[in-house]
Amino acid sequence: MAGIPEDQIENISVPVIEEEIEVGKRRVEGDRVSVRTIARERTELIEQPLESIEVEVERIAVGKAIDTAPDVRNDGDTMIIPVVEERLVVEKRLFLVEEIHVHRRRVVTQFRQNVTLRSQEVVVERRDAASDLDRTETPQEG
Repeated sequence: MAGIPEDQIENISVPVIEEEIEVGKRRVEGDRVSVRTIARERTELIEQPLESIEVEVERIAVGKAIDTAPDVRNDGDTMIIPVVEERLVVEKRLFLVEEIHVHRRRVVTQFRQNVTLRSQEVVVERRDAASDLDRTETPQEG
């Protein structure tokens, strides 16, 4: 080595520099968010046709002799139900005593009623940790 006497070369110490890194983590508070709902009620009128069938019963006397019992029959909107009885005459015969006529008539009435409907609206409030500002986010109408 140039400029260093040879008897001192063995005693030379060279400092060594070493860098170290320390890695860690820490909790940092970010934005805060709160969510709440607002219940809303509104009244709406509903209109709906309601259908019912009215029945009128009419008893019609017939009083005639028959050979066999007639079946239930329909005459338009009228159902005819025969009523028979056995009578003792010199011989046994069926007599049609009466018929029951059941008239059907369709009736439509308009139904109206106010009803209460409920809905919820969501409000999101966000607090920006960096600027300490409040921001409220609400849904778009539509």
